[in-house]
Amino acid sequence: MSSFTEVPVLDLSLSRDPKTKPEFLEDLKKALLEVGFLYIKNTGINEKLVEEVMRLGKLFFELPEEEKLRLEMKNSPHFLGYSRLGNEITKHETDWREQIDLATELPAPDENEPRYRKLRGPNQWPKEELIPGFKKTYQEYIDLMTDLSTEFTSLIAEAIGLPADAFVKFYDGIGKSESGTKRQDKLKIIKYPDMGELGQDGKGAQGGANRIGPHKDSMLSSYLLQVPPHNSLQVQNSVGTWVNCPPIPGTLVVAMGQGLEAITGGVVASTTHRVISPSSGEGPRYSIPFFQGVSYDAKFESMEIPEEVRKLKKQVIGNDVEMTFRKDMFTRLGDATLTNRVKSHPDVGEKYYPDILARVKAMQSAESNPPTLTVPSVDGPSERPMGRRRAPTIVIEKIEGAPSFGEDPGPDGSLQRKEAYEMRKMDAAPDEVRVRKDD
Repeated sequence: MSSFTEVPVLDLSLSRDPKTKPEFLEDLKKALLEVGFLYIKNTGINEKLVEEVMRLGKLFFELPEEEKLRLEMKNSPHFLGYSRLGNEITKHETDWREQIDLATELPAPDENEPRYRKLRGPNQWPKEELIPGFKKTYQEYIDLMTDLSTEFTSLIAEAIGLPADAFVKFYDGIGKSESGTKRQDKLKIIKYPDMGELGQDGKGAQGGANRIGPHKDSMLSSYLLQVPPHNSLQVQNSVGTWVNCPPIPGTLVVAMGQGLEAITGGVVASTTHRVISPSSGEGPRYSIPFFQGVSYDAKFESMEIPEEVRKLKKQVIGNDVEMTFRKDMFTRLGDATLTNRVKSHPDVGEKYYPDILARVKAMQSAESNPPTLTVPSVDGPSERPMGRRRAPTIVIEKIEGAPSFGEDPGPDGSLQRKEAYEMRKMDAAPDEVRVRKDD
């Protein structure tokens, strides 16, 4: 993955003309392999509908507090509904945003079905008289985005040399279900308060509790509708530099998810991104991301890709694939996704999935407190964390200066780059250095 300095803009209408489609696929291939993030314009979705989606999305947060709390996510075993400011966790950090999660409208599964199917189910909608047209508008928008995302992932498949229907098998469920077998896509309406609303002065922070920290999206692909004017979204390139991704009227920002990265064996990489809170006095930022879903019945063993396509794989930053796509931890995507959702929304986990929440907490505790082992040394036994082994004792003539461990990512570097830098230091540092002096 190259050190890109801007996010490319692709004209989706070119993909719908046989004469210009080859050129579009070549540009898409370049964007997938070198960036993993892109804008698309001329999507075919009615501009008036998009304007209404943005208007009603902002209006939702003006609803009476009691109405929003009636829709709280903790009232839904399907993880759908309203989340208060600071109620969601991303990468072990609190998200300072207020939001409502919606999805393709589906009935709930039967109690006797696999537990992970409880991820599917009906939405919690605000009362029509309080925000007229909200439900109808968002159901229409979600349906159109479902069609658009299906079309675009078929183009992704073609761009990397796969059949256009290569990803279709990951959409529909297996067997019978009271909620049907249709895939359920998700959508969030998000409000990011400015620094003043958060009780802090100054410009938008690049760290701490004032933004959504560096992360990658899940599933296959996501489509972000940015509500102007805030320039808060940033994408990280291969050298760790943050590149601005400002709102462009008439476009959607497309991000490749970790599910697509897993399915393609890393050929299509998911790119790390973050959100910076608006500066004090700028007012809140609103955004409406749509997340393409997959079947929770899917097995990891089915995620294979031809060898000739693997040859396209480029170097990517980090190796932080979330637990949702860890073959060594789960068999079906649904089990992994349910665990990941409980991790992000512990209040829902506490009410509906307490056993899963207990396992998540145990995993987090193990990560924070690794076991130790005793290592003999010349000065007696000492305890060190288990894990990577350091270099053996080295005898050298003299030390000219400190060893180089590569570029220090600095305070604005991603968590992955910081961890990699520390591991390089640990690997390079010997257990003991004896300097031999001339007599």
